[in-house]
Amino acid sequence: MICLTLSGSTLSDDLRAVKENREYIDMCELRLDFLTEDEQKRASIFPSLVDLPVILTFRRLQDGGCLNISEKSRRAILVSALDGDFKYVDIEEDVKRSEVEDKAREKGVRIIRSLHDFEKVPEDIYSKLYHLSEKGDIAKVAVTPRSFQDVFTLFRVEEELKGVDKIVIGMGEYGVATRILYKKLGSMLTFASSNEVAPGQISAKELKLEYRADHVNDRTAIYGIIGNPVLHSASPRMHNRGFKAINFNAIYVPFLVDSVRSFFMFAEYMKIRGFSVTVPFKVDVLSYLGNVTREVKQIGSCNTVVRVPGMWKGINTDYYGFIKPIMADIDSGRIKTALVIGAGGASHAIVWALRNYGVKVTILNRTLSRAETIARINLCDYDSIENASRYEGSVDLIVQTTSVGLYPEVDQNPIEAFHFSGNEIVYDIIYKPKMTKLLSEAEKAGCKLHYGSEMLLEQGKLQFEAFTGYHYPHWVDSGLE
Repeated sequence: MICLTLSGSTLSDDLRAVKENREYIDMCELRLDFLTEDEQKRASIFPSLVDLPVILTFRRLQDGGCLNISEKSRRAILVSALDGDFKYVDIEEDVKRSEVEDKAREKGVRIIRSLHDFEKVPEDIYSKLYHLSEKGDIAKVAVTPRSFQDVFTLFRVEEELKGVDKIVIGMGEYGVATRILYKKLGSMLTFASSNEVAPGQISAKELKLEYRADHVNDRTAIYGIIGNPVLHSASPRMHNRGFKAINFNAIYVPFLVDSVRSFFMFAEYMKIRGFSVTVPFKVDVLSYLGNVTREVKQIGSCNTVVRVPGMWKGINTDYYGFIKPIMADIDSGRIKTALVIGAGGASHAIVWALRNYGVKVTILNRTLSRAETIARINLCDYDSIENASRYEGSVDLIVQTTSVGLYPEVDQNPIEAFHFSGNEIVYDIIYKPKMTKLLSEAEKAGCKLHYGSEMLLEQGKLQFEAFTGYHYPHWVDSGLE
């Protein structure tokens, strides 16, 4: 079930939120700590105003609530609200049996016993869940993973506690995958909100329409993207829309990762079918692959990993994705020289692609040794990014491959002092925002532009084919433009 957390200051606000999200949700949680004092007194009528089950919650300040109130007053408000037809009530794990629990039992309201930890994932998380299940009908933990290994721990909950009614949530950026793949954790529901009431919450519309999280079952194939950062990625939107269009039972999820090793262990455990790789792991994944394509061998970078019998196979679709939008200009001779900004994973593929078509390339990077490594492999020049102005008016193509200018730091330009002549073709592989500061300055000078969304779409189509065996459906709006 997808449960909408309601955080309005009035019941009218909350009713409006339910109405706006009704087609995406199965239940809702009324948060009394967000309501005004007068509205708290009227809370018992709320379940009769909506056509779906309601969880009653009054979160304490230390558990993420927003109201400083005595425990006695809090319980009194909960007891009063329980006059209404609530289906569930949330009671914190350390609260001893009280009039709230007694009234809930009397009325047949199911009790959720909850534990919140905004600092970490407790080492004894499985034990804590089991003890919570003994105190209530449903055990709930909302904890904060600080590494991908912590995320892996949460995904093993179902194996450790099969048959226990539970809600398992990883908060924060690392925990986003747990909110989307909640069924794989054995969780009875996932919480959604319109304004991120808890860290990492996703909108109900996105969970329902983009991820189809509530349709995940034992036969659902799991795909994803790993990176750090990764939550800005538009790839989930593209792939999930493609899966839906061809009626392919699969889901594509963003995984914030700090350790490639931890992710590969997780991927084996979860039987993940394939995943995209973005910064900074395009080189790091190579040592875990049993088979790689010719492009990966020659480029030394991998952006796509698929499961094949007995091993993982590495593919590089960045090469084709990058080159396709500018092929006409290469074929016509319009592009003969290029300046590539950056020497990260993506630049490996981009430099190789350009050199493959006879373009003379100079790589600019802050760390010269990294630029030199790529330059030596591809027989091209390199220089410090501080010397970018030396190349003004002398190159046909400028390609920006770094994360400088990526949302939310949209006011940055990796070659701030560079002056465009207006004759350059400028290609920034960042796609969020579409118009980076670099591209904006290039446009003012009259340059021809290429956007990161173009490369993302073309390389994504090839990834989709590698994942599913089908071409990306041409009639689908990929959501990348």
